[in-house]
Amino acid sequence: MSKQTCDNKHLTLDERKIIQIGIENRSNKVDIAKTIGKDPTTVAKEIKKHRTFKPRNQFIYPSICIHRQECGGCKKRCPRYEEIKCNKRDRSPGACNKCPKMATCHLDKYFYYATTADKDYKSDLVDFRQGINMTTLEVKELAGILKPLLDQGQSLYQIKSSHKEIKQCIKTLYNYIEMGVFKNYGIDNFSLKEQVNRKQFNNKYKKRKEPANYENHKYKDYLKFKENNPEVPTTEMDTVLNSQSGPYIQTFYFEGSGIIIGFIHGNKTSESMSKTLENLENKLGHDLYRELFSLILTDRGVEFEKVDLFEFNQNTGEFRTNFFYCDAYRSSQKPHVENTHNYIRDIIPNEIDISNITQNDLDLMFSHINSTPRNSLKGKTPYEIFCFMMSTFDNPERGKEILNLLNIKEIKRDEVVLKPYLLKHNKNK
Repeated sequence: MSKQTCDNKHLTLDERKIIQIGIENRSNKVDIAKTIGKDPTTVAKEIKKHRTFKPRNQFIYPSICIHRQECGGCKKRCPRYEEIKCNKRDRSPGACNKCPKMATCHLDKYFYYATTADKDYKSDLVDFRQGINMTTLEVKELAGILKPLLDQGQSLYQIKSSHKEIKQCIKTLYNYIEMGVFKNYGIDNFSLKEQVNRKQFNNKYKKRKEPANYENHKYKDYLKFKENNPEVPTTEMDTVLNSQSGPYIQTFYFEGSGIIIGFIHGNKTSESMSKTLENLENKLGHDLYRELFSLILTDRGVEFEKVDLFEFNQNTGEFRTNFFYCDAYRSSQKPHVENTHNYIRDIIPNEIDISNITQNDLDLMFSHINSTPRNSLKGKTPYEIFCFMMSTFDNPERGKEILNLLNIKEIKRDEVVLKPYLLKHNKNK
């Protein structure tokens, strides 16, 4: 028997029409292959890949098991379940077009249509030439997940951590967006959160004269304290502002959990900022306050320079907080609060007027920020980590109760918004 010669070219629409006619004439795959000058395996793969499935009427024929008459109530979960086979459908020619038993057959069916097969082939060809490991349908489905959440200001990491059905890694998603794979669905580089790289400025500023009240509260003293008290967590404190005239947002970042909270101030003074600690101590109680704020590290801003106001309760004179300062112009010594401020800037950029912002607005904003999963927390949110860290055997809900006292609520992952429209009443200048 001579070997079939093949041209190694893709099937054309005319050749697919010949395949369809061969199926309708109930020819086998070998004869069809000879007619179009292709290998029989090519024809077999073509029919299997591009045939259309038409299920049986399961209301009339709920079971097609060969043992159904023996068992009575046959179900697919039965270990003996075995469907009736059809050689014409399952082997050659591989489809049911114009089968003479069509009218009486109650099995699932497959049909091969040349025009549909050719259309599917061309669609697949476009997908393969795009250089991505996804079909057009898969791209559309993935864009449907990414688009609304990117519009809410969420990062790709945040989206992927909440949607396990996304199989691509973060780097692949970034590459696809940069390649323009999702451009037709409104996703491009401008949809991504800005990646901020904080530069280190060396020898740019002259060293300023240090006030006397920084003695014993410098960064080297902080390092010494941590060496002697490694179990005491650090709370980093800072200030965020959009205008030198205010208002001012005093922020606190809790080491370990990643929780950040903030408070609004009309004045940028030590008296105003230290008043927050007094209010927190009254609200939380002395013991819980000491657990959360026993060690504070901040910068050398004028609003924090009066150390005694922060270290001691001004009403009772009782010591409440170990207070230390970073070195001059070394914000990198408290990197966690600085980096977390990027989330704040997503919601209240520098150009936005925040003169009408309220404490309720800040509580809402920080609730969304604390409900954002972090890569550094292995996909968990600061809210989840804090609740886990603060829970006890007697009170597993203790962490949640503390966050309620701080007016921080948990936001569902897909409802997290990191865009200015979260605070709807704020307007651009």
